[in-house]
Amino acid sequence: MTSLANNAPSGPANWFAQGDYLCLQGHNIFVRDSGVSQLPTLLLLHGFPTSSWDWQPLWQDLSANYRLIALDMLGFGFSDKPDPHHYSIHGQADIVEALVTAKGLNKLHVLAHDYGDTVAQELLARQLEGNGAGQWLSCCFLNGGLFPETHRALLTQKLLLSRFGSLLNRFTGFAKFSRNFSSVFGAQTKPSQQQLQEFWWLINYNQGKHLFHNLITYMRDRIEHRQRWVSALQQSTIPLALINGAVDPVSGAHMVARYKELGCRLDYSGNLPLIGHYPQVESAQEVASHYQQFLQATAEKSLKGD
Repeated sequence: MTSLANNAPSGPANWFAQGDYLCLQGHNIFVRDSGVSQLPTLLLLHGFPTSSWDWQPLWQDLSANYRLIALDMLGFGFSDKPDPHHYSIHGQADIVEALVTAKGLNKLHVLAHDYGDTVAQELLARQLEGNGAGQWLSCCFLNGGLFPETHRALLTQKLLLSRFGSLLNRFTGFAKFSRNFSSVFGAQTKPSQQQLQEFWWLINYNQGKHLFHNLITYMRDRIEHRQRWVSALQQSTIPLALINGAVDPVSGAHMVARYKELGCRLDYSGNLPLIGHYPQVESAQEVASHYQQFLQATAEKSLKGD
């Protein structure tokens, strides 16, 4: 495995040391696998602009009863960051399915957040078509833009998507990142200075910051493929759950209201009234508790043959 720079923060460095690389779709993709194959499998899909490190606060609680597998998607974290490259949700979904195949995952649960929510929607659509990799047993969405009409993008995100995106990358430093990133957290659960530095280091690893304007094109993908991805939620044949930080200005309580309005399948809903866009970071124990309640209920229904 590639060694890290000497200035790597200890938390991400330890995370890296416990993972490995797989060549998937021709790219070196960083994967963390807790490796207990006899336990039920959970596949974790992270958000933008972060990485699998987002799942670190949940790892200990969930790994006691489940095999956890998380990856850094292409362009994120410790994975390859090709440039130029056409980044797309479908391309990321192909990489996730290659991971499922490489690991021989026959049955799995999926927990997704933000950008990972959209990747999960495409994968769920493939499951419904009968050509998806592995058999999904459930899917749970944390805060994310499931519907383009309710996604309240930050000004920075809109500018990154514009013709000024590459220019904005050059002038985005740690201070601006810290302000923007902290703005989507709950008032009482803002990230610490250490957390901000860890996230910022991971974003910049292997020159990652220069990709922001390429990766942000997922917002266009959401508009183009809205019908397919919303239909996947409405027609799902597997249990679906939401665990939502309600005060998230990007995809909080208003997103949950739209989810229900559109008649999307909802088997479990966990409301976190004081939490923002990163519930797994802001309130990991609450998220773990809600998620395990959902999985337990799903398992009980499966045993009953419902």
